[in-house]
Amino acid sequence: MSEVNINKTINLSEHFTLGEVTKSKHAEVYNIPSHEAIENLKRVCEWLEELRFTYNSLYCLKPGEDYETSKNVEPIVINSGYRSPQLNRKVGGSPTSNHLTGCAVDIRVAGIEQAMRYAVILMDYADETKQDYDEILIEKNRYGAIWLHFAVRPRDNRRKTMFLQT
Repeated sequence: MSEVNINKTINLSEHFTLGEVTKSKHAEVYNIPSHEAIENLKRVCEWLEELRFTYNSLYCLKPGEDYETSKNVEPIVINSGYRSPQLNRKVGGSPTSNHLTGCAVDIRVAGIEQAMRYAVILMDYADETKQDYDEILIEKNRYGAIWLHFAVRPRDNRRKTMFLQT
């Protein structure tokens, strides 16, 4: 059987690639999204672009600095995005996870304050644009690692917002 690969350099939005939202430390596990999942990932990346722009504009740029040319712009780093059913099982994900459809990402944060700032920016964006998100979850595992889980579906979004200890 031949190996199937994807072009991980394809941009889903200006600053986010397919490789970023499909990477996994479990490289041995098949993790190639369907066309529908890729469309869902593009929708998520639209929100991530807004998050990146607003967070940097509010907290990273010095007065008078230009967003496009500043060296102070921080990237949004994705820990986990799309997960195939095989990968989702391997990492212990929920069988109904939004990651399975390309509707969710877990975003690296530097601590609870940054997670809260990200969450507020995403909620404000939802209000301003009259769009709904499905989940904004600030998660913390038993080892103390914190990340922000963000999901937006094509429809039937629930605006579920909470802190979770996993």
